[in-house]
Amino acid sequence: MSKHHPFLVFSGTNSRYLAEQICLELEDDCTLGQMNIQHYADGEFSVSYEESIRGRDVFLVQSTFPNADNLMELLLMVDAAKRASAHSIIAVIPYFGWARQDRKDKPRVSIGAKLIADMMGAVGINRLITMDLHADQIQAFFNVPVDHLYASTVFIKHIQDTLPLDNLVIAAPDVGGTKRASSYSKFFEIPMVICHKSRIQANEIHEMRIIGDVEGKDVLLIDDIVDTAGTITRAADLMLEGGARSVSAIASHAVMSDPATDCIMKSGLKEIIFTDSIPYKKDCPKVRIISVAEMFAEAIERVCNDASISDLYVIK
Repeated sequence: MSKHHPFLVFSGTNSRYLAEQICLELEDDCTLGQMNIQHYADGEFSVSYEESIRGRDVFLVQSTFPNADNLMELLLMVDAAKRASAHSIIAVIPYFGWARQDRKDKPRVSIGAKLIADMMGAVGINRLITMDLHADQIQAFFNVPVDHLYASTVFIKHIQDTLPLDNLVIAAPDVGGTKRASSYSKFFEIPMVICHKSRIQANEIHEMRIIGDVEGKDVLLIDDIVDTAGTITRAADLMLEGGARSVSAIASHAVMSDPATDCIMKSGLKEIIFTDSIPYKKDCPKVRIISVAEMFAEAIERVCNDASISDLYVIK
């Protein structure tokens, strides 16, 4: 008879690669739970668990990146788990989609992040584990506990192992990223510069300038989401024009909408590092992926053991 675990891990379709790695990092040879997602000709799909989850704590791994099918899969997974009498339902969302819609920044717009939080609450999650929300206040949109992990846990070691700290400057690609970049700057006790940009419309930059000195420095751009890569590549080229010796970047989530990969290849970026919160399937020699499976596995085990996760945070 197979050994039972106090919890079970299941995955949606497009986050299975990460869920499998999380299971490998968990203790006692945890295997990914059996689930069937059946697709119909009209694009509709249904979810069913292929093993009993009655009375179990279930962790549902699914990033909600575009398209909306990933979110809908997760909602159906939660609903099916509730109807199958799971003891508790924990949504593990490494990349929380719609997070850029976190406030009403102009008249007559939706607040997408709040809507998604309401949907997750209505369908019945008991807890959320996520990473690097675009805005920290999104945690307050939920009425259940939120464990907000930080990719800095894995990025710090990469920086220490590969970059020359004595000549390094941390850079924020826009003013909105200054808090994030400042955390790295303070941790390493090195200078920080800021790129100030203005936009005509979404995904289209009108003007950008550097605030600070990068002459002769190795610059590391810090960001949470790279979508079209317009901002981060223009910032990198601007740093080089300002006399930087080299420019690299780290970013938590590789949204990477076309033509982002081409933009990175044509830019002056030496390298850009992402986590595997979103699957990046293109071949780009400048892109490197670092896994967050171990961090999420540790968080899952601590949640199951009612242990603190605060010491997982290297910096915030």
